[in-house]
Amino acid sequence: MNHTYQQFVQQPRETDHLTLDHVNMEAHENHVSHKTLGLSSRHLVVRRGWSFKITLLFNDPVFNVQTLVLEALLGTGIGGLSVEIPVTFSNRRTVTQWSAQIHPGDVHSRSLTLHLCSPPLSPVGLYKLQVNILRTHSRRTYAIGSFVLLCNPWLQEDPVYMPSEEQREEYVKKDHGVLYMGTPSNVISRPWIFGQYEQGVLEACLNILQVSPQHINNRQEDYLARGDPTYLSRVVCAMVNCEDDLGVLKGKWSGSMKDGTSPLEWTGSADILKTWAQSSFSSVCYGQCWVFASVMCTVMRVLGIPSRVVSIFNSAHDTNSNLVIEEYYTHTGTKLNLSKDSIWNFHVWVECWMRRSDLTPEFDGWQVLDPTPQEKSGDVFCCGPCPVRAIRNRCFNLPYDAPFIYASVNAAVFTVILRDRVVVRKSLDKGRVGQRIYTKCLGSNEPQDLTCVYKCTQNTKNHTTCGQQGADESLAVSLKIDKVPLMGENICLTVIVTNRANVCRVLKVHVNAQAEEYHGRPMETFWEATERLQVGPRRAVMVRHQIPSSDYEPVLLGHGFLNLAVVLKDEQTQERVIATEEFNMTSPQISIEVLGGDVLQLMKQHTALVSFTNTSSRPLRGAVLTVEASGLLEEKQQTRMVLLQPCQSMEMRVTLRSSTPGTKLLHASLAHSNSPAIIRNLHVLSVSPT
Repeated sequence: MNHTYQQFVQQPRETDHLTLDHVNMEAHENHVSHKTLGLSSRHLVVRRGWSFKITLLFNDPVFNVQTLVLEALLGTGIGGLSVEIPVTFSNRRTVTQWSAQIHPGDVHSRSLTLHLCSPPLSPVGLYKLQVNILRTHSRRTYAIGSFVLLCNPWLQEDPVYMPSEEQREEYVKKDHGVLYMGTPSNVISRPWIFGQYEQGVLEACLNILQVSPQHINNRQEDYLARGDPTYLSRVVCAMVNCEDDLGVLKGKWSGSMKDGTSPLEWTGSADILKTWAQSSFSSVCYGQCWVFASVMCTVMRVLGIPSRVVSIFNSAHDTNSNLVIEEYYTHTGTKLNLSKDSIWNFHVWVECWMRRSDLTPEFDGWQVLDPTPQEKSGDVFCCGPCPVRAIRNRCFNLPYDAPFIYASVNAAVFTVILRDRVVVRKSLDKGRVGQRIYTKCLGSNEPQDLTCVYKCTQNTKNHTTCGQQGADESLAVSLKIDKVPLMGENICLTVIVTNRANVCRVLKVHVNAQAEEYHGRPMETFWEATERLQVGPRRAVMVRHQIPSSDYEPVLLGHGFLNLAVVLKDEQTQERVIATEEFNMTSPQISIEVLGGDVLQLMKQHTALVSFTNTSSRPLRGAVLTVEASGLLEEKQQTRMVLLQPCQSMEMRVTLRSSTPGTKLLHASLAHSNSPAIIRNLHVLSVSPT
């Protein structure tokens, strides 16, 4: 082979009849070496800064390589980019320009293998590749295929480089994960299928870039900027919501969802992205924060940018940037919807890993991006990227949106009690917001606590405290639930009233319960109790209450959140004090059993039984039991019941078949009208037969 190579170099000759007969894009080998296997069956998918090979077959056994010039085109027509890549004999890597190299041994009688490589900062996108055969006075051009170029977190020169293989596996390659929802006292794990390997998802992600306002307004400027992950992440963040553009998801936080899909019913990103792409880029109904964030996480992982979903418990939405959230209550403990600010029981955003070329190196690493449309940034509904280190270090002048993100995890809560629109009590709580900040642990479904990464420890409230306490110098009250109740159980709560004064006090105690949406909007009071207490000097009195399940079940909203409040009033001094507690109900469980155990043999059929029993005292209307399993089921399977009576069960028998080894996620969910979705997942291991 070396002899052929030398002879070829020494005796080139030109022919007017040289034609290109065949091209082999070497897809499987390139996909394996570029760690992109499974991302697309339509396109070759490669990572920037790494060489990939193609093989060209010509009609003539003797040809002159010096007459060949490759051309890579990103886009076509006005605004498209084109780069000519001369073919050279070399095996020396270059990082500053595109190269097409022939290595020793790559030239055969009628074919040759080319090794193409892009610079580490090349724009991301779909390229067309063509070969030009040059003649003395003309050239012949062949379109030889296309390839998708992605960011490369394995390459040190790429600004998305992540040094840990375990992290790259988790934050780039893994196609399923766990989201955290609920309240600090009852954190709920919700599995999510990111689905980046489902066919059509990569193409949908590329379309997000192609129909963005940046691309429509200036194609060439957009293409040139796509090498920068800061730019890419900001474009994607705005495009995941549809407020300003042809974005993917439309948000809705209240009212009927019958003209779309409730956010609680989504279990993965792939259906959302494919529905959007197949509908000529019409927004998909509906999303809320965890759906927006999870879809963005999928898109960023597809593009090669390490990403993870992060949940903030008691997250502040500070509309006026004063780092204070106002909450208003009546003198009987009813929470009022008077403030433009709000505290979300939980909020979900995305962190993406990158070097920030526009900032100093200390701000490299994880960046916050929030695609949920809350406030505008640069006249567009997006938020970030903002370095996590900037939040912890209070660097508010850095791009992008640092003050808003800082307030989300650090704002103070100003609680006001009103009577006949007159303020009768004010209090400030600096520890409630951002009580916990969670993401999924590497290699497990347990939560990793990021609170101290975002916040200085001295500003972090004790996470084990369940009830909040109101107090002045001589009067105190605390409120806590005895345990987080299972749906259908009564709510047992304890109020402790403490008189620190040296005189006896007569107190009026109001206890109030309301359902509320997870973004803090309260509903009408559904239960309340009022009593008078006489508390001796320096004494404490404990009062227990029980709220029947029949009282809360008719009013429970999407996530099952309730707000409890107790207001004390000293009838002599008119002093008042308030304590509140927000919590979410625990849902009953879905049962999943794989007959024969959780280890599946490749290419063999296995059966799983999935069932759910209604433990509530009320019927569940419109119950839909859904089972999904990427790599085990071709499509999701569902069974429906118009009315699932108390103690009644619904079940499904599904057939599983795995064609690839490894850990798979079997995902089951139950959705029903105006109630929390119930989720269960099971990991199974697919192995080759011995």
